[in-house]
Amino acid sequence: MTTTGRRALLTAGVSAAAAAAVSGCTSEKPAPRKPGAAEPEAERVARAEAALRLRSVTASRTLLERYDAALAAHPALASRLNPLRRSVAAHAEALGEGGTTVRPATAAPTAAPASASASASASAKPTASPAPVATDPRAALKELATAERTASDAHTAALLTAPPEYARLLASVAAAGAAHAYLLTEGARA
Repeated sequence: MTTTGRRALLTAGVSAAAAAAVSGCTSEKPAPRKPGAAEPEAERVARAEAALRLRSVTASRTLLERYDAALAAHPALASRLNPLRRSVAAHAEALGEGGTTVRPATAAPTAAPASASASASASAKPTASPAPVATDPRAALKELATAERTASDAHTAALLTAPPEYARLLASVAAAGAAHAYLLTEGARA
């Protein structure tokens, strides 16, 4: 390649860079960006989904608090209630994924990792105490079964407005709640 060819290429490159730099500098202010028609709709959908998630998590957290109260009142039921309580806690956590911030449930009667309980207590808000627990263990189980059915019904009702992925999760949690209600009542007789 000759020297003239290199000089021409260098000159062309410098000229293109200068033209690009000069054309980007203007004294005019850019026009304000107008939101498109889809943006307000997307905001509305996002707010509705956040409210749905909050209601779903609140229903599960309330149920979790009922389990905690029943376990505190009837420690002899721990072997029967702890597996169900762990399941409800996992459901509450899964329902809250996706950015919803809700108050954590009260600490479990079983030992929890120190870091999890420390972060939960840091963001905890004062709450009303859960409903009183029956003194009879069988009545307490029936109350828990009723609470499971109530939470399951709430999750089922939320299916109508939930986005598809969240609806699948709600359906699974509602079905598990129905199974828990069975195990708390009819499952005891078998």
